[in-house]
Amino acid sequence: MESIQSALKQWSQDNNKFQQRLNDARNTLLADPIVKKAIEQVSVTEEMLEQGLIKLYELQKELHHCHDCPGLSNCPNMMKGYQPELLVTRKALDLKYHPCSLKTKEESARKQRQLIKSLYVPKDILEATFDKLDRDHEREEASRTALAFALGTNPGVDGQGLYFSGKFGVGKTHLMGAVANELRDRGIETYIVYTPDFFREMKSSIGDGTFQEKLDMVKKAKVLILDDIGAETISGWIRDDVLGAILQHRMLENLPTLFTSNYDYDELEEHLSYSERGGIEELKAKRIMERIKHFTTFVSVEGTNRRSR
Repeated sequence: MESIQSALKQWSQDNNKFQQRLNDARNTLLADPIVKKAIEQVSVTEEMLEQGLIKLYELQKELHHCHDCPGLSNCPNMMKGYQPELLVTRKALDLKYHPCSLKTKEESARKQRQLIKSLYVPKDILEATFDKLDRDHEREEASRTALAFALGTNPGVDGQGLYFSGKFGVGKTHLMGAVANELRDRGIETYIVYTPDFFREMKSSIGDGTFQEKLDMVKKAKVLILDDIGAETISGWIRDDVLGAILQHRMLENLPTLFTSNYDYDELEEHLSYSERGGIEELKAKRIMERIKHFTTFVSVEGTNRRSR
């Protein structure tokens, strides 16, 4: 009997110590400035606090991680880049997670990057800005016109684009990259496409069933840049069913299209008039060019060949 009483006494003492540790941990938790601030922002009862201690421990742990933030890539929270907020749901404490400022900034940057889509365009072109362009008098007018377009265009309302014509290496494509980046900063989606490779891909996409998807993607871009048009080997199908379809849709929807080319308007019309069978289809080429001329402003890009430096 004495051994049983001794055991019960020891158990009672151990239980009291355990309970004391629990109380100490609870008091330390509730005294934590981060936890106190969170509790002050919601209406809680003692019962809610007692039943919601686990939620408060989670809140404390996660917000202390945020207080000593090691950066988004090293975030130790359960949901990387998210921080908890204390709230009351059905008379009980609960946590709601929302993105932190670093996560929000990263998402914003990712969405901005996605505003510029490209096909077969070199990386340095996609990084071009008006600040980085060569400041020479030969391209001053072209740069000014490009910047004015980027700052003022209103896709869906005004479908007027630009047609940049000039010799090899004068910087037409870099101008387009700068336009795309300026539009990105305005939140306007831009698709920049190296035309010869794009037309080749459209031919091959018939076989894999992706033709219409790729055509729609380019047709519906808020701003479309067709780089180096005229450098491709033309065919009646490319001219009428690809280029013609793209321009027709964009004309009807008031979506601006920009072009770069080594040809002027007349030279491009002559290029488009030739078919792969060796025939000349002047009327069909003229129909395409009427759309291009009507919905673009011609810009001559002067200067020396920078590629030969």
